[in-house]
Amino acid sequence: MSLDFSVVPGYLDVLLLGCAWTIAITTAAAVLSFFGGIVFAVIALYGPWIIRQPFRLIAWVFMGTPLLLQLFLIYFGLVQIGIDLPAFVAGIIGLGLHFAVYNSELIQTAILSVDKGQMEAARTVGLSRSQALRKVVIPQAVRDVIPPIGNNMIALLKDSALVSVIGVSELTLSAQRVIGRTYRPFEFYLMAAAFYYVINLGMEWVQRKIERRISISR
Repeated sequence: MSLDFSVVPGYLDVLLLGCAWTIAITTAAAVLSFFGGIVFAVIALYGPWIIRQPFRLIAWVFMGTPLLLQLFLIYFGLVQIGIDLPAFVAGIIGLGLHFAVYNSELIQTAILSVDKGQMEAARTVGLSRSQALRKVVIPQAVRDVIPPIGNNMIALLKDSALVSVIGVSELTLSAQRVIGRTYRPFEFYLMAAAFYYVINLGMEWVQRKIERRISISR
């Protein structure tokens, strides 16, 4: 069967809708993973023992098991204990927590690399330890890890295709459904790849803007 891209325009609206869902779930999960990473890093470094230990277990689970399995556990497993999450919400939580753990590792390293004199200076002017962390140490640490966290966000975009297995009609699943109607896998998978690439370029542009603004503010 020869290639025929003339069928693509008739289903472009389906692909664009899937693209919109991909952007939505990637954005929401990225925000969760960023702020979750900060919270996890603070807990791991400064939390009381009774909180640190369960966190280490959670971190081990998310870093030591496949993301696909985590999505299955959140979407299908939690139903058994009475927590019935919509697929979109389950996808955001799964992606967000998975990458929050990796972001936490980066942020912990960055926090530890901040000069200890910064904390001491903040305490001498009357700030509590939590205020010093929030206003002095964490902002500096986050600035240092924006590039690697940006790379994690691009990886998150690519892994967002996995939420198709729990029924979220993002770009990959939208392409698969169109292929089921047209029997044109090459054309529509290629279009999906092109959309992912465009979104990727947009994320890289945003990352460069943020990095440039941070470098100016230093």
